[in-house]
Amino acid sequence: MSVTIVSEPHEEGMHPTLPQLVRAASVIGESCTVIIPGGNGADEASKIQGVGKVIKLNGACFSVFDSSTWSTAISGLVDGTVLMATTPVGRELSASIAAGLGRSVVQDVTSIAPGIKVERPAYSGKAVESISVSGDAVITIRPNAIESAESGGSADVSTVDSGEDLRIAVLEAIAKAGERLDVSEADIIISGGRGLGDRSNFEKLESVADSLGAAVGASRAVVDEWGLPHSMQVGQTGKTVTPSLYIAVGISGAIQHLAGMRSSRYILAINKDPEAPIFGVADYGIVAQWEDALPILHEAIKSLP
Repeated sequence: MSVTIVSEPHEEGMHPTLPQLVRAASVIGESCTVIIPGGNGADEASKIQGVGKVIKLNGACFSVFDSSTWSTAISGLVDGTVLMATTPVGRELSASIAAGLGRSVVQDVTSIAPGIKVERPAYSGKAVESISVSGDAVITIRPNAIESAESGGSADVSTVDSGEDLRIAVLEAIAKAGERLDVSEADIIISGGRGLGDRSNFEKLESVADSLGAAVGASRAVVDEWGLPHSMQVGQTGKTVTPSLYIAVGISGAIQHLAGMRSSRYILAINKDPEAPIFGVADYGIVAQWEDALPILHEAIKSLP
């Protein structure tokens, strides 16, 4: 079975979700083709075991994301089932590619088995939906839900030039200055809730995040009440995340928040209320004032080798 992976560009080279997508592709096909708009990280991608071919898709249009332009350029190159990561770019681009090819699209998959049998959360994470996909489809896979493929491959790398005859082109996208690591892609996340007491206390979380190389998230309550960026919001109406470690500080655990992070590999909760719902999903819980517990945790983290 043919499998094509569309790996979104990444400023530092290969996108961190690509090895995970290759492992998923190996479950349903012998080898896969990787398409990289802009071509950044192509040499790294070619060294992943299970990659049969890498296509660097060149063109000025790939300097800024536009789903219509990108899907038009990519759709003619895909073969078989298409896999992408469940990121903001992946969600939009996968839907556009599926619409253009007349295929079904399955979003936010957390496991995949031979015969293209997939699972994904449903009803805000309270249930798991099992789907058998027949025929070629476009599937997005949640970051960190599947282990990464190993290195050691030696795939061929080719270049395809995309035409520039576009009706619409995005000339520039200006990112907010000082933007931190996105929670949807981070392997470690530390999030704060109303229990922090004040927006200024998020600086304490940022300090811990810097020590861990983590992203900083937030509950819906503090995003709404304290004016934090919606990009930080974790939950049913924010972003669904699956990091290796999720640290919840001052978050009670409302159902809409749990829906966005309960599938994290490990969850550490810090809350002064021993009856807080967050402890029902946490692997480790600290019942204490966050002002007492967080500095101790931070010092322990900084002492790690």
